Amino acid sequence: MLMFLAGLTCTEETFTVKGGAQRVAADLGIALLMPDTSPRGAGVAGEADDWDFGVGAGFYIDATRAPWSTHWRMESYLMRELLPLVIDAFGVDASRLGIFGHSMGGHGALTLALKHPGRFASVSAFAPVAAPTRAPWGRKAFARYLGDDERGWLDHDASELMARQNAPPYARGILIDQGGADKFLTEQLDPEAFDAACREVGQPLTLRVHEGYDHGYHFISTVVEDHLRFHHAQWQSS
Repeated sequence: MLMFLAGLTCTEETFTVKGGAQRVAADLGIALLMPDTSPRGAGVAGEADDWDFGVGAGFYIDATRAPWSTHWRMESYLMRELLPLVIDAFGVDASRLGIFGHSMGGHGALTLALKHPGRFASVSAFAPVAAPTRAPWGRKAFARYLGDDERGWLDHDASELMARQNAPPYARGILIDQGGADKFLTEQLDPEAFDAACREVGQPLTLRVHEGYDHGYHFISTVVEDHLRFHHAQWQSS
């Protein structure tokens, strides 16, 4: 099974409708799991005031700061509730479980894969927010969800988490695809930071930049088959 984490403003339907993954997934015998991007209907004051914070913008972390800490606990929801429930209910092979995601969801995929060693057999991302402690999106969200102590933010930064590794955590490699014409590339995404961290610890990384492609789902649907086959190949060799 592959769990896909969507980006800012998205829902559980976005990848289902726009990703174009179902045909290849069916051919390869891969189940797809598409959770939502945040709690909805919690009634927290200010939850829908900003498009890049609150509803649709959970950042796949457990908030520690009130009022968000009661409901905005996406990491616990995914790892402790949803995944075990789905694996048990549908007989998923837990040894062949992968995670991937787009933008904010790419951040989530990379960080959850690094924070929960042994849970996922493979990981990839589309245009991830690779160093959120340096990006306006991440800094805004982390300050409100986690508080002002930036040292705690580093536990949710994929580039920092990779740099802390004593050995390559995914020895068969990580795949990242990035659009070269993505308007968020320089200010928000910073894949070069993650690439540098991977080089530092010897983590194999394939970082592909596709000229002319932006941040949207036309880009994702163009390369999604490569990601499905990447994960499937890793599972076969495990």
